[in-house]
Amino acid sequence: MSGPGSVAAVVLAAGESRRYGSPKQLAVLEGRTLLEHVLERARAADLSPVVAVVPVWLTRPAAMHDEGLVWVRNPNPERGLSHSLRLGFGALPPDVGAAMILLGDQPRPPPAHLRALVAARGRARLVASRHAGILSPPLLVERSHFGLVTDARGDAGLRAVIARHPDLVAGVDLPAAIADVDIPRDLEALQAPDEA
Repeated sequence: MSGPGSVAAVVLAAGESRRYGSPKQLAVLEGRTLLEHVLERARAADLSPVVAVVPVWLTRPAAMHDEGLVWVRNPNPERGLSHSLRLGFGALPPDVGAAMILLGDQPRPPPAHLRALVAARGRARLVASRHAGILSPPLLVERSHFGLVTDARGDAGLRAVIARHPDLVAGVDLPAAIADVDIPRDLEALQAPDEA
């Protein structure tokens, strides 16, 4: 369900996985793909709809055919994260109030932290995760500032935009960094039991 108070999710999962050596989108953690983990965390945080930006070759899992998931194929992943951002934000309903950017290679964003980002709405136009003084995704963007996505360039996402407009950003502290899966060893490290 969307509406002016609703918060959607845009999950960026169209990367070319150069460092990983094979498509990360197919990497399996505890019986599910990394992307499935992220989508489940977004749902657990009551984000809706959830827009997944994926490569053109990625088949939508049968278990994910519900109204709350929008599957957007990126035919040009080589154009970087910013291109995926524009595709994802372009697929959002016109009445959604804000959107949270999640990364498809961060399978374990704590739902409690995602809810804390939503609860911080109103403090700033962008609400970012903060760990060790660094602002990063998950990152919430109010509809009034969706235009910042069009300013993003290359593979840096909104990093440069945030650097240019620090006055627009509030940070919500993370007790620990959210693990990225960049190389196979990162996936092995995540096989330890998870505390959601």
